Amino acid sequence: MSEIIIHHYPPSPVAEKIRTAMGFKDLSWQSVEQNRLPDRPELLAMTGGYRRIPVMQIGADIYCDTQCIFRELERRAPEPTLFPNGSNGMPFAVSRWTDGPLFELAVRAAFAPVADTLPTELIADRTRLYFGKDGDMTKEAKDLPHTLAQLRAQLGWLDERLGSERDYLLGGQPGMPDLLAWSVVWFVRGRYIEAESFLSEFPSLLVWADRMQAIGHGASTDLTPQQGLAIAKESEPQTAEHSDSLDPQGIKPGMPVSIEPLTDSGEQAVTGIARAINRDTIAIIREHELCGEVAVHFPRVGYRVNAL
Repeated sequence: MSEIIIHHYPPSPVAEKIRTAMGFKDLSWQSVEQNRLPDRPELLAMTGGYRRIPVMQIGADIYCDTQCIFRELERRAPEPTLFPNGSNGMPFAVSRWTDGPLFELAVRAAFAPVADTLPTELIADRTRLYFGKDGDMTKEAKDLPHTLAQLRAQLGWLDERLGSERDYLLGGQPGMPDLLAWSVVWFVRGRYIEAESFLSEFPSLLVWADRMQAIGHGASTDLTPQQGLAIAKESEPQTAEHSDSLDPQGIKPGMPVSIEPLTDSGEQAVTGIARAINRDTIAIIREHELCGEVAVHFPRVGYRVNAL
C-alpha cells in the first residue's frame, strides 16, 4: 500500500478522528502539519481550493472530507473493520448528527466563552465556517446556557448507550461511530473551560473516552507541506475511470464539474473533470503547475455537484 499522508493540525477535532482511526487500524502514516487558518498554498494547490482539515493524500490521489477518508481507509486496510457487527452504512448516517448539530454545539461551547481572548482572525474564520455569514460569536456567548443544555442532553444519549456494559458504542469492539463521537468529546474535554465539571455527570462516557484515548494514533513520521506537494507531482493518480448509469444528475466521466459544500460557509467551489462517479463519492481530475495532475475525491452527501 502506498504511504498514507494526513494533512492536519494538532488541535483539530475533525483530524483527531482520523488520527485515532490510524491508531485503531495500526497503520503507519506521514504527518503534514498545516496552518490552523487556510493559508496553505501547497495543500490548496492539490485540493483545488478545498480548505477544510484533514485531507488524506496517497500519491496523487487526494481525499477530502472524513467520509471519503474513512471509506478509503476501510478499502485499503479492512481489518480491523470500522463496521463491527455488520454495521455497514449506519455510521455514515450517524455522522450527519455528530459532524453537524453535535459538533456545532461543541464549537459554540469551546469558542464562545473565550472568544475575546483568541486571535480575531481565528474567531472570524471559524464563525463564518460553522455558523454562516450571519454568525455572531458575541451572541453565541450570551446564548451559552442554551447551548450547554442542548449539548448536555445529547452527550447524555452517548452516556446511556455506553452504560449498558458496553465498552464501545456498538459493543465489544470500537468502530466508526466511536471515532465520530470521540472527536466531539475530545474537543469538549480539551477546549471547553468548564469541561471537567460539565462532563462529570457522564461516568460511562468518561471511561469510554479513556479507552479511546488509549488507542493512540499509530506510527507517524513528519513531512513538510513542500514534501507532500513533491510526492503528488512525482506520482500519477491511481483512480480508474468509473461511470454510474443510475446517477440522478447524469454526471459522466469526462464532464467538467464543480463541487462545493452545501453549507453557507463561504467556501469556493472546486472544479475539474469527472473521473469516477458512484452513489457515495465522486473523483475529479485537476491539474496545477505546483503538483501536476491529481485526482481529488469528494463525498456526494453534503456537497453539490454541478455540470459546467
